[in-house]
Amino acid sequence: MWRLNKARHKARHKAGQQGGNLDELRLKRRENERALRQARRDRQLVSKRLLLNEDEEQPDVSMDTAPGGHDIVSLLHKLQHTGTEKEAHLKALSKVLRDPAAQLTFIKHENSMHLLVGLLTGSNAQCRLQAVRCLHELSHSSHTNVAPACLPATPYLLTYLSGPSTKFTELCLYTLGNMCPDSNVVREKLLAQGIIPALASCIENQRHTLAVVEAAAFTLSQLLQARDAPEKIIPIVLKSTLPSRLLSVLTPDPQFGLAPAIECAWCLHYLICSTDDNKELLAQGALSQCSSLLVSLGGAVTEGNKEDGIELLIWPLLRCVGNILSSCPEEDLNAQLTDAHLPASLCALVQAYLHTLPALARETVWVLNNLTAHSTEFCSALLTLNLVPGLIQLLPFSQGINTMILRILANIAHKKKEFCVQLMQLGLLSALCATLKMADQEMVIQSLDILFMMTVSSPVVAEEFVRQDGLSLLEVLQYNGAAEMRQRSTYLLEKHLLSYQQHITVDNMPDP
Repeated sequence: MWRLNKARHKARHKAGQQGGNLDELRLKRRENERALRQARRDRQLVSKRLLLNEDEEQPDVSMDTAPGGHDIVSLLHKLQHTGTEKEAHLKALSKVLRDPAAQLTFIKHENSMHLLVGLLTGSNAQCRLQAVRCLHELSHSSHTNVAPACLPATPYLLTYLSGPSTKFTELCLYTLGNMCPDSNVVREKLLAQGIIPALASCIENQRHTLAVVEAAAFTLSQLLQARDAPEKIIPIVLKSTLPSRLLSVLTPDPQFGLAPAIECAWCLHYLICSTDDNKELLAQGALSQCSSLLVSLGGAVTEGNKEDGIELLIWPLLRCVGNILSSCPEEDLNAQLTDAHLPASLCALVQAYLHTLPALARETVWVLNNLTAHSTEFCSALLTLNLVPGLIQLLPFSQGINTMILRILANIAHKKKEFCVQLMQLGLLSALCATLKMADQEMVIQSLDILFMMTVSSPVVAEEFVRQDGLSLLEVLQYNGAAEMRQRSTYLLEKHLLSYQQHITVDNMPDP
């Protein structure tokens, strides 16, 4: 029975390494997925973005011309006492604030933020723009105490998101996005001030201005990557109109490019991997839309279009589909995934990026594993579309690709006895004879699991394995392998295969 449990384990999503009953496997799978998601979030590098003025090319301030605290004090004094040249002084201040020391001097200076907020809310449009530019420079600071000092300005930044100027709105969005990672206090204040509905309205109102949509999605992604996001932020987002807005932007724009779709796809990924059931996202068609876009991108890659950073969109889409598949009820899977070309597109992506981006190829076979673990129809599609031979050819590749390929083949073998015969006809037995000789213990154990499922399912498969001299490979493992391999190989030999050897020997005896 240990083999049957193992087989069921292989047919499911990525769970723990030990068998058990089905409920235990599901629990272990959930625990392992939670640990993987936490590790992924811990490793995620939260980025900040600095928008340059149109007349600038380089954002850096050279060391020999970097301003000091005296420049800050002087500029603040001029802003307090001059009228006609405030715009020029604000522009100079924004450049001075690129110096980390100047940023600290500014927030420590009495009434400096009050003065900047006053200019931000004044009647002069150009002064408002330059005041936001100063706040933007401050938000880009590496000092964690700078963002909280900017909190007096955040209600106005949020209000301006509904303004008519796209350039001004974009600058406000990136400023808010830069402030989000630095402080729990900042995030809590922004949530209380209504940043989630403000972002939803912004994407809706500016849906045809993709630069603003990209900036809004960037800001949202900064919020969703917070450690406390699953508890404090994601429930609010799921109850808002943001998920539907994000899904509506997924289709890349041929003129503007992929950037807005990439940002929205990452937001969806953070939402999906931080919740367990994803009912809301499934109901809104997240799985269907993400998988359909993957099919389109797979077709583009097959035709040779791998330019313009298309892989930057493929990556988050793969994670969206792979993670949501693990939470989609099996009875709903066929209704959610209506495009039968998905397996072929995934296989095309594996082949396209196998040598140039092996990590992306590994991510793709992980999605294919999750897809076949839940669906007999898609296992059948791999056989019907003759995609299995291409997967078998990948078994010599390392970097985690070959072990995941074995999981996919195990999923197929587990679904139906007829599939095992088809796998044999496609050459899987000879491939397993090769993987049984590998030094990788996980590869050998998974190969033994598949071999068990195939030989038990059909006497034809068992006899063919014996004819291919597979028994000698098992005998080697029986006496020289690790304990787990010895147990499996002994069980296969004694309980299933030796009788077929005797039968074949009798059939091959010459007539008297």
